[in-house]
Amino acid sequence: MAIAKAERLMNLALCLLGTRRPLSKRELRGSIEAYVEAFGPGESAAGSDDSFNRMFERDKDDLRELGLVIETVENLDGETGYLARRDSNRLPPIQFDAEEAAALGLAAKVWQQARLAGAASGALQKLRAAGMPEAQDAYDTPHSALEPRIPVHEAAFEPLMLACRDRRPVVFEYRKANAARPETRHVEPWTLECWRGHWYLAGWDRERGAERVFRLSRITGKVRSRAGAFTAPVPDVSTVRETVERWAGETATRSAVIRLRAGCGYPLRARAVSVRDLGDGWDELEIPYGHGLDAWLVEFGPDVVVLEPADLRADVVDRLRAVAKG
Repeated sequence: MAIAKAERLMNLALCLLGTRRPLSKRELRGSIEAYVEAFGPGESAAGSDDSFNRMFERDKDDLRELGLVIETVENLDGETGYLARRDSNRLPPIQFDAEEAAALGLAAKVWQQARLAGAASGALQKLRAAGMPEAQDAYDTPHSALEPRIPVHEAAFEPLMLACRDRRPVVFEYRKANAARPETRHVEPWTLECWRGHWYLAGWDRERGAERVFRLSRITGKVRSRAGAFTAPVPDVSTVRETVERWAGETATRSAVIRLRAGCGYPLRARAVSVRDLGDGWDELEIPYGHGLDAWLVEFGPDVVVLEPADLRADVVDRLRAVAKG
């Protein structure tokens, strides 16, 4: 939803909730800044009145679709009035037990490194004011030692998050891991997913006419939004998540054998189906993997040596050479 429209709807909702008596279209037109700026404070030319009436009816329908209960009342002057009674638009009391409060607290901690930290903290404060258990009670659970973090260092995260929310196409420069130069991508963004500490964007690549997954750390320059509607249907969230996991290597289809320096690569050890001590400070691991393991192994640098399969070893070597040249 565009910011201007969202602000207009918010002001209309507040006006209808704040009044003690039904307000006519004429009164609402003169009370809400967006209507005044677009059509003037009172009646004017017929065309302007018609445009206002159409916008008002759309806004009223949008608010009702969002869940606001708007009553229509015939007032004493013969005009139709509108209001939204607070008792009809009030949520029931919010209650959480200690485990639910702990889960919310952990979820809020996830965003401490992102600009969402302020919103998460504010939400917790409001919930505590509504009666949610305090932190010392909520976190006194078997999970109290957990300190979850989802790193958000990429500048592309926030504009892409907003584009996913508002369903706006985007354009950005994207450099593949083994490419010397970035390429321009025109994408209809679906959702952002975090996998193994890295953020990925899933969406529809317009030029390739297919769904694609992009790692945010490989987006260079600014993400620019574009006007217009999506041209491809947006799949449900679970389908998109499966796409990201498959692309990033969560779904195992093959097995790799690697040498790993002793005391290093604990995430790799956690996925290994077998570990054998080779001596001299090295272990041999067998790891089931899917697409994307080569990019992950490169992150461990000289602590990992790929033994087989040969194509995985070649991909890792190519990536390391590209890094060395860069």
